[in-house]
Amino acid sequence: MKCLIKILLTVCLVSAGLLSAVYSQEDMVQVDNSGFERIRRPPSVFKHDDHNEKAELEECSECHHLYEDGQLLEGESSEDQRCGDCHGLEAEGKQPGLMKAFHMNCKGCHIKQHAGPVMCGECHRKRG
Repeated sequence: MKCLIKILLTVCLVSAGLLSAVYSQEDMVQVDNSGFERIRRPPSVFKHDDHNEKAELEECSECHHLYEDGQLLEGESSEDQRCGDCHGLEAEGKQPGLMKAFHMNCKGCHIKQHAGPVMCGECHRKRG
């Protein structure tokens, strides 16, 4: 009986560790696309820390922007929120919908910096 309890406890601890890694932004390997009703393409492959190191990004607010009353809050970060928390599936006023927000933020930066993928299949890669 003690052996079974130890095994169950070990499984629980390992599972908790794996789940925390899955939901940890630093270990993220793809963009969370769970906010979309219909998935048209595979999620964008995105290794958070590798990307930021290669792009020499120091400030979270570079990507994780925060607005209040339509004004960008300089130096403020939305890193503790999902993009879908602010961006719905459809645009609302000047606020772009979720898909456009991803593309404007990610692809827009890549175009501006003349670095990184900009074609659909470069970000949305099929597995296997």
